[in-house]
Amino acid sequence: MNFKKIIEEKKEWRATVSRVKHLPQDYQIVYKEIQKYLFKVGPVELNEGNGLLLEILSFFEENAASGKAVLDVTGTDVAAFCDELIGDSKTYADLYLDSVNIDKGKEK
Repeated sequence: MNFKKIIEEKKEWRATVSRVKHLPQDYQIVYKEIQKYLFKVGPVELNEGNGLLLEILSFFEENAASGKAVLDVTGTDVAAFCDELIGDSKTYADLYLDSVNIDKGKEK
């Protein structure tokens, strides 16, 4: 990765953080929890740009502007909301399980 690309990604990240700060407090809290969840168990592709997180942010901005409460948008189980978003995407947990299964196969 070249230096110019790193700078551009950092600018994009700062712009995203600024947008999050303009959300109502309850939306900010839920967005940050979703972000943590997705970074922990989310799709491998999540690190290839912020597409999903930007889509969630835009979705939150639209619903906040229309006056909806964040839990009316996501439901009370935010982890289930995230799981539905990532659907059939390959996750880090899947990669780990695959590697464990491969290692068990070598032991036989």
